[in-house]
Amino acid sequence: MRAKDAVGRYGEKVAARHLEERGWRLLDRNWRGTGGELDLVALDGDVLVAVEVKTRSGDRFGHPAEAVTAAKLRRLRRLTGEWLERHGRAWGRGFREVRVDVVAVTLPRAGAARVEHLEGVL
Repeated sequence: MRAKDAVGRYGEKVAARHLEERGWRLLDRNWRGTGGELDLVALDGDVLVAVEVKTRSGDRFGHPAEAVTAAKLRRLRRLTGEWLERHGRAWGRGFREVRVDVVAVTLPRAGAARVEHLEGVL
């Protein structure tokens, strides 16, 4: 596995733990749809949240959330709709709201990962 891929996988584990510690229920990880992937799909109470995770091993290339472009947000919205079409009924109820969040994970050289959760980016 390439170092970049390992950093991304680790960041997704950190983000999933962050959400679970907040009491969220994870419904899906690395769900592949037509032309893309949703990193995490979770329930925040009765709100369905598609979570994009961006991880960096430092800040020399900017903040991790800066990598979430307008084109990426359009793709996330389309993929979230596709996930709902395929899986929404399986949960036996509607969702009060659907939103997209970004969890930015920065891995410093020493110490714990820094996690920033940006809610409702779309």
